[in-house]
Amino acid sequence: RTALAPREAGTRRKGKARRGRGKARSEGLLSKQKRSRRMKANDRERNRMHHLNSALDALRSVLPTFPDDAKLTKIETLRFAHNYIWALTQSLRLA
Repeated sequence: RTALAPREAGTRRKGKARRGRGKARSEGLLSKQKRSRRMKANDRERNRMHHLNSALDALRSVLPTFPDDAKLTKIETLRFAHNYIWALTQSLRLA
């Protein structure tokens, strides 16, 4: 095979194939990067859950519940909201 000839299908290079960005990283650096990524992911998840809980609290505040002091669970809130919207839609259709 010459330097300019294209490689035939199915042939592979001998030796290790290098992938990635070049130099291998040290174990300590990899550990710090993994820890940093995990902490960032945890922060994102924590913020996501705070936003979800805030949205559910806002939804609970507009739903009529009896008694007023009973806090609905997340799934109860979603089911109640679905049923409440359905009931309001039915009442508008009949009116």
